[in-house]
Amino acid sequence: MAVVVELTRREFEELVADALDEIPPELAGLIDNVVITVQDESPDGLLGLYEGIPLTERGDSYFGVLPDQIFIYRADICAICETREDVVEEVLITVVHEIAHHFGIDDARLHELGWG
Repeated sequence: MAVVVELTRREFEELVADALDEIPPELAGLIDNVVITVQDESPDGLLGLYEGIPLTERGDSYFGVLPDQIFIYRADICAICETREDVVEEVLITVVHEIAHHFGIDDARLHELGWG
């Protein structure tokens, strides 16, 4: 995969942290049992991936489970961006998109909301 914008892993992780800081505190406080990880490349060409049990599907029997995982794919995002500013915007969109899945919001609704 050809990377258009070059960012070190550390720089990219800082952009992910900045994107997480953009989540309103009232929503950030509801995020539960989730690990967010930067990976270099997606095996499927994705920008991000949520794996877990959304909050809307957790019931009384939800306990003792491994954390949900959100993967943000550095090379895949950099490959579709032409500038660092594009990367910043795409990281924010991807982080919000995957956290929305944690809240039980599906792709169709995210597209309606403009967070495709």
